[in-house]
Amino acid sequence: MASLVVMYGTPEDPAAFDAYYREKHIPLAKTIPGLRRYEINRGPVITPAGPAKVHLVAILHFDDLTAIQNAFASAEGQAAGADLQVFATGGADMLIFDSEDV
Repeated sequence: MASLVVMYGTPEDPAAFDAYYREKHIPLAKTIPGLRRYEINRGPVITPAGPAKVHLVAILHFDDLTAIQNAFASAEGQAAGADLQVFATGGADMLIFDSEDV
């Protein structure tokens, strides 16, 4: 299994971000080919020391790294990536990795 983790920074308007993310971005992202599972945090993102500078964490699961590359080369993946410019006013950091159960 391989994952794409997107960490969204605190947006200018958190309520508007949340509404757009749920109503527009999630349905758009769910059209990405090869997506196996899509999860987001429920409630605030915190660190052991207190609040985080991250508003939302999304984890998208795919079969492998090649599937992620193919997904974001697709028209649907390109559209989802471009959509970040519309609502992610706090920025977004992305991490891609392959994982194993240990």
